[in-house]
This record gives sequence, structure tokens and C-alpha cells, in this order.
Amino acid sequence: MRKKPAYFGVIVLIAVALVSARTILGSDDDKKGVNEAVKRFYVALNAMFTGNLDPMQRIWSHADDVTYMGPAGGYRTGWDQVISDWEAQAAMKLGGRVTPKNMRITLGRDLAVVSNYEIGENSGPDGMPQEVRIRATNLFRKEDGKWKMIGHHTDLLPFLEK
Repeated sequence: MRKKPAYFGVIVLIAVALVSARTILGSDDDKKGVNEAVKRFYVALNAMFTGNLDPMQRIWSHADDVTYMGPAGGYRTGWDQVISDWEAQAAMKLGGRVTPKNMRITLGRDLAVVSNYEIGENSGPDGMPQEVRIRATNLFRKEDGKWKMIGHHTDLLPFLEK
């Protein structure tokens, strides 16, 4: 019986790792889907600043394991608590606009982590413009073939802290 060279086993391990990584890292459709979900979230966030919560309700998962730690502080878990916080923020009608900058996406098969800055401007409680420059981490999960937000965590904004 002829022995296989030692490097044959290494090549097999590398091949298996590459095939597995492709599965774990998600498909090109998943990458596109996560990018679209991120865009929809920031459209929803800016709509929320005007008091419109409809897009926010569509982008979020309504599951019990979602989490929210926003710029006003607090830690909300479950859809009922999360939407309650978004409703309170929408009622403030902060106006302005924020956009994601320096975005980094880590994509798995059914989960994605998006880290970025949120840069822009809102109105403070006194109606004066307030700069927004905070770090954010957004978590998405693939549910029924669609990428839904399951977590949004940001730095605090002093003009919103409770």
C-alpha cells in the first residue's frame, strides 16, 4: 500500500475549512440582504425622528429575545419593551438625520453584526440642533428568509439621557 504524502491531510483540512467558511460566512445573497436591511434600518431611524414608526416596526424582529440599548440609556429586552422605547422616542420628534459611517459587517449563516458610527444631527429638548456622533452595533437575524434587526446598541447622547 502506497503512503500518501503528509501534506495531503493538510490540503484536505484546508479544503474542508474553505467549504465550511463559505457556508458559515453566508452567501452573496445574504451579504446583499444584510446591506439592504441596514439601509432599511437607517431609513426607519430617520423616519422615527419625524414621528413615523411604521418602517421601524417592519425592520425589527418581533421576538422575545430582541434587545435595545439606545442613546437615552436603559436596556430593553423583548419586542414589547423595545417598541415601547421607540414609541417614546418617536413622540419626541427629534427631527434631523443620522447616517452610518465606517460600517463593518460580520456575516454568519443566520446572524450578522454591523458596527459603525452614527453621524448627524437631532434637536435637543430645547429645540436647538445637537450633534450626533455615536458608536452603534446592530444585530440582524435571518427569519423566514428576511434579515430582521434583533439588537441595536449605541453610546449615550447626553441630551437624551434620562
